[in-house]
Amino acid sequence: MRMRFRSLESRIVTLFLVLVVAVQLIGLLVIQRGIDNNARLAISSELNNGSKVFRRLLDQNAQSLRFGARLLARDTAFVAAIGNNDESDRATIESALVNSGRRIKATLTMLISSERKISVSTNNGQSAALEKQVVSMLDAAEASDGANGIAIVDHRPYQIVVMPIKAPITIGWIVMTFPIDRQLATDMREVSSLDTTVLTRDPQGKWLAVGSTFGGPTAQTVVDQLQALPGAPAGPFDLMLEAGKYSARLLAIGQYGDQTANVLLARSIDEATAEYSRLERWLIGLTLGGIFLSALAIVFTAKRIAQPISELADTAKRLEQGDYKGQIDTSREDEIGALAHAFDAMREGIAKREQEIRRLAYWDTLTNLPNRAQFVLLLDDALAEAAKREESVFVLMMDLDRFKHVNDVMGHSFGDALLRQVAGRLQLLLANRRQSSAQVARLGGDEFAVLLPDSDLDSAQRMAAEILQALETPLSLEDQMVDIGAGLGIAGYPEHGNHGEALLSMAEVAMYAAKQRNDGAVVYDAAMDKSSEKSLSLLTELRNAIERNEFRLHVQPKIMLDTGKVVGMESLVRWVHPERGNVFPDEFIPFAEQTGFIRVLTRWVMEKSAELCHELAAKGYPLKVSVNLSTRDLLDQDLPAKFAETLARHKLAPSSFCLEITESAIMDDPVRAQNTLERLSAMGVDLSIDDFGTGYSSLAYLKRLPVNELKIDKSFVLNMENDVGDTKIVRSTIDLGHNMGLRVVAEGIESEAVWRLLAELGCDQGQGYFMSRPIPGDQLIAWLEKWQAPIAIPAPDYSEVEMGS
Repeated sequence: MRMRFRSLESRIVTLFLVLVVAVQLIGLLVIQRGIDNNARLAISSELNNGSKVFRRLLDQNAQSLRFGARLLARDTAFVAAIGNNDESDRATIESALVNSGRRIKATLTMLISSERKISVSTNNGQSAALEKQVVSMLDAAEASDGANGIAIVDHRPYQIVVMPIKAPITIGWIVMTFPIDRQLATDMREVSSLDTTVLTRDPQGKWLAVGSTFGGPTAQTVVDQLQALPGAPAGPFDLMLEAGKYSARLLAIGQYGDQTANVLLARSIDEATAEYSRLERWLIGLTLGGIFLSALAIVFTAKRIAQPISELADTAKRLEQGDYKGQIDTSREDEIGALAHAFDAMREGIAKREQEIRRLAYWDTLTNLPNRAQFVLLLDDALAEAAKREESVFVLMMDLDRFKHVNDVMGHSFGDALLRQVAGRLQLLLANRRQSSAQVARLGGDEFAVLLPDSDLDSAQRMAAEILQALETPLSLEDQMVDIGAGLGIAGYPEHGNHGEALLSMAEVAMYAAKQRNDGAVVYDAAMDKSSEKSLSLLTELRNAIERNEFRLHVQPKIMLDTGKVVGMESLVRWVHPERGNVFPDEFIPFAEQTGFIRVLTRWVMEKSAELCHELAAKGYPLKVSVNLSTRDLLDQDLPAKFAETLARHKLAPSSFCLEITESAIMDDPVRAQNTLERLSAMGVDLSIDDFGTGYSSLAYLKRLPVNELKIDKSFVLNMENDVGDTKIVRSTIDLGHNMGLRVVAEGIESEAVWRLLAELGCDQGQGYFMSRPIPGDQLIAWLEKWQAPIAIPAPDYSEVEMGS
């Protein structure tokens, strides 16, 4: 069976084959590296020994020269000829020098007189070049009965021997030179099997081959590669020549002035490793054979492992497709057999659980009604059938009223029982109308939907009316009578949409519109979605406004009506939109309260008010700042803690704030509101009832609230001087507030006459356009410095005003 790439079988084969090949190759590389290292160690040893051999050759040449020179220096006739110092004996001396030099193959033989001058020479050119070095060797030669050294003449190295002539005192010196050239290199090659090249190097660093066992082009290649090196290598180095790769060593044999004489000893690496080539071929053959045999064993083993697993994989695919009837081979006794047994047990378990999962996935466990997923499937099927028959389909969606309140007050178990009764009532209603194709579903929470295939708008509206009427009948649960209602929206195909999710969304939009209007069922209209889009856009703009710092803090002063002293200010928010300019609170505050964004806005106002309050106190204006709280703020149980953090951050006392609450905000959830207000009051914060007189709250309940102030709504104050009824209401409110121990503040003062009238009625404080319109917070200090009361009263002294006043 052919292996597939990425299959388990191919992966096993690949993995183990790679491991085997890697091990074999690593072993081969290690062996080759060992052979190369051994060869290089052997070559290095040969080069070291070669260096010793070459020096020994030089010593032997020097001994030969010294022996020849010594024979001549002790020749009686030659000594006598020198001692006579006669011109007639010069020919005899020259003849003796020539014959002696010829016998030992010296290139130069000369006689140095006792005055240390060259008296006779067989090569005047060389003798003149060597005179200086020879003279420097005379003393050493006389002391040691001879001396030898290296000299370089015309870029060629020579071995020099100086021997004193004594009779018995020194009467002269014999000097002989021997060339270090190709002949010596050849001798070295014969003795050590090392290729030898004699080199000199001039003061400019240029190398010159004097003699070499390499051929002409190869010798020049050696010079070129040496020239490319930065200096004379101290140890072994490699050379790439036409004949192959060589390991070489440079041996310095002497220096003459700025010139040096060197010998390059080289050994062919290929020749040194030739002995191991047969062994390497055997190793490569064994490696390939081992890889081939290993591959066969690996493939066989992989098939034994992977084939049963492949069969189980095919079984798993059948299970995936819902086929639970296939047989699984469980005859094996190894781990794969255990896996097959597990697969067989899993097949039975999956079959049972799939039925339960489908029920849980598509049916609501609380009411045994289809859930949202199942309802969408049913709706899509109904739409497809309606498209074929050119019929209409309508969807009703409803959301129960006050269900959250029932859950909060009576508990979740009571709420679950209520939902079951609502589901039963809806099912009974459809059964009584014999709507066999209609389907009711619970979409989640307290939302229900009804599918009406093959229906028209009139039928859908009648059905909606009957559902609302059925839900209006009180439910009896655990000896409790519960009144419920619902907001119901209607959307249909093809009038409103073509897709199931779109129809549900439209019905939901209509449902929320119905809950707002509180006037029966509402049929979807495209204008409702535009309103939703506008609301969504406004919420996004509000969030951006916070991030972009588009809100501005404005304040309106609060003034004592009897003295004209400024004792506080009310914080107000304004929105400076980058495109629409100034946006007034009436345009965005109600929406912020609806969406819950008001909590973010309240925290912003508190933060900015605290900054301004701290700044005013530092400059000698300790004013109490009033901030409005919404219904959502009162229901936030974390509000006191957040407010305490703000006060601590700006180092303010709680008494520097007065928090204003409307009657309607308190009465939406009196229990939670009172709990929040009591915690704020315990901190030392003043509390005020704003817009007093416009709500429907109970005075007995208000008496229990921990408030310090009543604010008379401006609707009663604006026309006081012309309307006796308004004046009576204001007088009664002032008396009521004082009787309850509260200070009374009037808002909406727009004339001096109203101010004086309020002062006469005993109103404590006031604010309005007559004193000041709302102004930016950063302009308040300038306003305070210019403020003058319109009645004859003493000038206000802010140093006597405390933060708690």
